This record gives sequence, structure tokens and C-alpha cells, in this order.
Amino acid sequence: MMIYMNFMFILMFIIGNLIFVLKHKHLLIVLLSLEFIVLSMFFFLMVYFSYIEYELYMLMVFLVFSVCEGVLGLSILVSMIRTHGSDYFQGFNLL
Repeated sequence: MMIYMNFMFILMFIIGNLIFVLKHKHLLIVLLSLEFIVLSMFFFLMVYFSYIEYELYMLMVFLVFSVCEGVLGLSILVSMIRTHGSDYFQGFNLL
């Protein structure tokens, strides 16, 4: 049972990374794939800490940092849409 759960978490992580690498034209898709990767890591840590009977307090800290990462990404998305009109990475010049 534990082997299948580990395979599922690894598969979720790999799919999130593939979406991150292959669909990098829109900032919103990149942010969603990053949140999917964080969610797969959270599930893996939850199962692992429960398996070794460790305190789950660390997961609360992990969730706080992942929420802060999501809010920062959304604020960058909103500011990019306000200044450039879209969330395409090719739509603006870094020079």
C-alpha cells in the first residue's frame, strides 16, 4: 500500500514539473503547476510524517510558506497584467 502511495506522489510531482517546463508561455499556468508541485510535496510529507509518527507541526509551517509563495505569485501576475496587458512572457521586453 505504501509503495502505491509513493508512486502516486512521485507521479504527481513529475507531472507538475512537466507542466512547468513545457507550458511556460503563460504565467498563470506556471503558477498553477508550482502549486500542484507544492500540493504533491505536502501530501507526501503528510503521509511520511504520519508513517514515522512525527509531529505534524512542520506541515503547518510548510503550508504557511506555500500560501505566501502563492500570494507573491498572484501579486506578480496582477502587476504584470496591469503593466503589460497580458500574462505572456514573450509580450514584454526585459531591456
